[in-house]
Amino acid sequence: MLGIVSERGGCVPVTLARMQNSTALLTDHYELTMVRAALRSGAAFRPSVFELFPRRLPTGRRYGVVAGVGRALEAIEAFTFDQATIDWLLQHDVVDEPLANWLAGYRFSGSIWGYPEGEVYFPGSPLMIVEGSFAEAVILETVLLSVYNYDSAVASAASRMTAMARDRPCIEMGSRRTNEHSAVAAARAAYVAGFAATSNLQAGLRYGVPTRGTAAHSFTLLHATESQAFEAQIGALGEDTTLLVDTYDIETAVRTGVELTKGKLGAIRLDSGDLAELAGDVRQLLDSLGATSTRILVTSDLDEWQIAALRGAPVDGFGVGTSLVTGSGAPTCGFVYKLVARADSDEPGAPLVPVAKKSVNKTSIGGRKFALRRLDARGKAEAEVIGIGAPPNGDTNDRPLLVELVRDGEIVGAEALEVGQRRHARSRAELPLSALKMSKGEAAIPTLMLDEHGVAAENPYARSEA
Repeated sequence: MLGIVSERGGCVPVTLARMQNSTALLTDHYELTMVRAALRSGAAFRPSVFELFPRRLPTGRRYGVVAGVGRALEAIEAFTFDQATIDWLLQHDVVDEPLANWLAGYRFSGSIWGYPEGEVYFPGSPLMIVEGSFAEAVILETVLLSVYNYDSAVASAASRMTAMARDRPCIEMGSRRTNEHSAVAAARAAYVAGFAATSNLQAGLRYGVPTRGTAAHSFTLLHATESQAFEAQIGALGEDTTLLVDTYDIETAVRTGVELTKGKLGAIRLDSGDLAELAGDVRQLLDSLGATSTRILVTSDLDEWQIAALRGAPVDGFGVGTSLVTGSGAPTCGFVYKLVARADSDEPGAPLVPVAKKSVNKTSIGGRKFALRRLDARGKAEAEVIGIGAPPNGDTNDRPLLVELVRDGEIVGAEALEVGQRRHARSRAELPLSALKMSKGEAAIPTLMLDEHGVAAENPYARSEA
């Protein structure tokens, strides 16, 4: 049994060190019971194609951002079952002996294509195509959706924020507003969408996201005077540090910081009040004191709308927390993972046939998908073109969107996080100007569905609210 017996009786679950890196149980109970039943019916190993996609964008959003691709590849690589895990599954009747025997040797051996990290997406975009047997592909459903839905929600919000900030840096600082694991994922996703840094050290260690931070109000309150606190911080971190100046009186704090650094103070941070008005007043004060190079950073429950409202203020950077790590009102992207094709029999080499749901408001489109971004002569996006069963024809400047991520079980799509960040900047720059409006609206470009002959097909994702 996976656990230890307590003095009060019963079993206390424990996490064994050898299990900590496995992603196999980051899944739903029914993923395994489906395979258990499919083994009994004989259909478990039929060649199948699954698709991870959005039916719509969050209400009012004009585009979304793909993030979590690298984390998903890590999760696939780590999706294995050790004996202790299998024993627990057997004891709780999640699996039977035939399934347990198969899981003991499980490693995904199929192939995956998908939109790369940082790419923008629209309703119906085939963000991930998973090809393999039904059994080995279906059990990845929950962990892939967990990664993609959260990471892409954060990246989509982050993209709107960095678009509004323009060339002024944004720092992710929402770790204390979400759980400890999603905090790391959020920092990574925000970086993909253009954030310059994070306060989360684990994100720095694991993913190489630059980290930033200086002091909180408690540090000032610890000392007998604000001057003593600032002097200690400057002594430890240097004159280029950022001083938090709204613990007591802002004007007094700014004057103290400038005096202690002889006008060479790196930055001040405002964390309360009317940020636009305060930033204007503080800028005038800094300039009057000769601290013309001292930057002004603002925090305090910012979102993309507040950042947009501060465009005209003398603000040099933004720190964003709660709104970012909760998707700024859209904490999930609503991605789904559906079987879209399967072999029509158990015979070797049997052809794949499209399959689809017809449920009201939960329609899926059968068939393996291909995708390209249709661009006009200026390189601006005009449409998301999805080919069903065959790649759609494009012009010389149209670009394919799907890249190879996994080939016959081997990860081939891993890349540095900075590559995704640069890709996002290019992808967002392709969009029409309407994409960057903060008002609610339709998707910035339409999604077009074409059959294998290039003829327009029925498209249930034609409108973002469909």
